[in-house]
Amino acid sequence: MVAWPNDSGFDTAYQELEPVKLDVKGDIPHYAAGVLYRTGPLGYKAKTKTGKEFAAAHWFDGFSCVHRFQIDVPERGKPAQVSYRSRRTVDEYLERVRETGKGEGLTFASKRDPCESFFKKVMAVFVPPRRDNKNVGVTLSINMPGGDHVGQGKLSANGHTNGIRTLHAKTDHHMTKKIDPETLEPQGTTIQQDFHPELKGSLSAAHTKSDPRTGDIFNYNLDCARQSTYRVFRTSASTGKTDILATFHGEPAYIHSLFLTENYVVLCVWNSHYTSYGASLLYHQNVVQAIAPFDPKDKAMWYVIDRTNKRGLVAIYESTAFFSFHSVNAWEEPSSTDPSRTDIITELSLFENTDVIHRFYYDNLLSSLNPKSKYVGKKRLSSLPMQAQFRLPDVSTRTPASKPRNAERLFLADKTVSLELPTINPLYLTNRHRYTYGCADRLKSSFMDGIAKFDNTTQTSIIWEQEGHTPGEPIFVADPEGKDEDEGVLLAVVLDGYMERSYLLVLRAKDLVELGRAEVPGPVAFGFHGAFKGEVMQYSGDI
Repeated sequence: MVAWPNDSGFDTAYQELEPVKLDVKGDIPHYAAGVLYRTGPLGYKAKTKTGKEFAAAHWFDGFSCVHRFQIDVPERGKPAQVSYRSRRTVDEYLERVRETGKGEGLTFASKRDPCESFFKKVMAVFVPPRRDNKNVGVTLSINMPGGDHVGQGKLSANGHTNGIRTLHAKTDHHMTKKIDPETLEPQGTTIQQDFHPELKGSLSAAHTKSDPRTGDIFNYNLDCARQSTYRVFRTSASTGKTDILATFHGEPAYIHSLFLTENYVVLCVWNSHYTSYGASLLYHQNVVQAIAPFDPKDKAMWYVIDRTNKRGLVAIYESTAFFSFHSVNAWEEPSSTDPSRTDIITELSLFENTDVIHRFYYDNLLSSLNPKSKYVGKKRLSSLPMQAQFRLPDVSTRTPASKPRNAERLFLADKTVSLELPTINPLYLTNRHRYTYGCADRLKSSFMDGIAKFDNTTQTSIIWEQEGHTPGEPIFVADPEGKDEDEGVLLAVVLDGYMERSYLLVLRAKDLVELGRAEVPGPVAFGFHGAFKGEVMQYSGDI
């Protein structure tokens, strides 16, 4: 493996608190005009008041930041103008880190002093202080239903908000943070129980699912106990009200995303189970140590919830063990055995075990990592994703909870053609799609090394790559005049590891040919996910 020089994408303090105009090369189509947000950590080290250095151990625990790219295309055929600004959104949290030399509350992987009070840990998880310093910054929602009342502060009111009323950051627990969509200043936090009193659990998915027609959002809330409870809920875009679609018991697990079809929500409890009924979260105060060792003999459980006829949990399935971060899409189609019945097809980026969670420790990501690290060898290979599809047959018949049926795996693509941080043309959400876009990892660096377009019909991929350049998650922006699924562009932030500067890359989605780029005067920190609100097309983002 060749280690590209990508450390500046992790260990950086570069931010632009005021918009800076970027140098644009090539052509950016008029329909890509709009606002692109990116989120993720901006550095992970801080000098404490005692002179020592605090350093988060895991990429998921870096200091949250939001990046904003404003893309203006004055007229069709005219050159685009792009500006960039960024800001950390953890002011008070960062100040306390500098004061105390340690993080606080539930983290993803930061180890705690075992001498800390057990009861203090309990309170930190289940009754988090409502302060504007929580490290919330994995996914973003633009104009989130029910989010108008979250936090404090006035909305920005100038011509560049682009129809963006609110911006919210989310993570893998029940807290949501409101961000000013223009200045990127944090404006307050709330928890899911504020939306509905029954959402009293502390864990949830960072990726809500949004109905492409109504704008309603769907998620789950997990209340850990000896008999852990999952509550799948919906927040209405028209009323802002939240209702519980189903309540059921299941093994508690770390679940980063879920699936949505036209009539159903699918929650897959894959094999990242918490030990001791989730009580290990209270003791360790981090997710990684609380997850049980992967057991290949275990089963992944699939729960199907009706979202249109108030029938609650309607079917349960099981499959062989696996782990995943990201679902891609799901849709309904006539049953393969009886056309009068309905099957659900799900697609996701799948891992053979949970090794990938440990891969994202900074020691395993930096280009200067020890070549003897286990994540260069066997565990590095097991940390590669595989595109997969499953069929959940005949969901139209209620299945007794004691008798789960088999989820049929339709394909498992080779690791060499698969991808992570997946996205699709948002016009195809809840409908059968063919193409998925994401970041490729072909072992050419210690991180990502290309952008892939995966064809789920042929199970092949094409790749954009440039040696020494590390891309982030691509966001699809559809061509409003296009007739094919892959007519549009991809927007991705890429780090030139040699120059230690980033650029916003614009690729033609059909063949991954570069159309243009906007060059940033510094290294944009490697992030997780993005959200786009266009002037021509509707919002494409947290799906």
